[in-house]
Amino acid sequence: MTVTASNDAGVSEARPKAYVFDAYGTLFDVHAAVRRHAATIGPDAAAFSDLWRVKQLEYTWVTSLIGQYRDFSALTQDALDFCFARYPAVDRRLRDDLLDAYRRLDCFPEVPGVLTTLRERGAKIAILSNGTPRMLDEAVAAAGIGGLIDDIFSVDALKIYKTAPAAYALVTSTYRIAAPDIAFQSSNRWDIAGAKAFGFACHWINRSGAPDEYVDHPPDEIFSSLDGLVPKRA
Repeated sequence: MTVTASNDAGVSEARPKAYVFDAYGTLFDVHAAVRRHAATIGPDAAAFSDLWRVKQLEYTWVTSLIGQYRDFSALTQDALDFCFARYPAVDRRLRDDLLDAYRRLDCFPEVPGVLTTLRERGAKIAILSNGTPRMLDEAVAAAGIGGLIDDIFSVDALKIYKTAPAAYALVTSTYRIAAPDIAFQSSNRWDIAGAKAFGFACHWINRSGAPDEYVDHPPDEIFSSLDGLVPKRA
């Protein structure tokens, strides 16, 4: 059944039948793990965290392009080990603590309220992520949002990472909903490009105010947070 809403002029407008969210950086703050140990890490903490994220993503693309696969948990550990090598002053004894913190990332403050509102509209709510099922289950449980999520889709089932079209097809093939009827939200511009090329309606959650790129695959809308999905009327 098509979900509809009325705008201020009383005209009925179609709403997405499903809202699908990237996990890391979109629902969960990927820098929260390092932030918890910033005092121990020292002055390199912010750069260390940025590099951890960059290498983590780089490893997903490289392994996919060469036709191999290591799961996201393993790549997250590999990326962390690279960071310790790049910043030798950081105490390697923090490794286990950082990995544990990554499994229990903070969600962004608006997440519970936004998901609650979207569920009240009658749409399905799902996660589509590079994370392993175990990583995602742990993150959702730690954030206390399990009751707000209908389904969690992990690319681990395919052994290939986003932006492969097959990753986005996990949602359409399961829900049997056409791609344009699905709203996809991600803070990662590359992810938005992949999802837009696949056919999703895309909302780029540009939390950092980054310049746009991938101009051939523009988002439908750009928001500074997920609050943009549920604007409050005056």
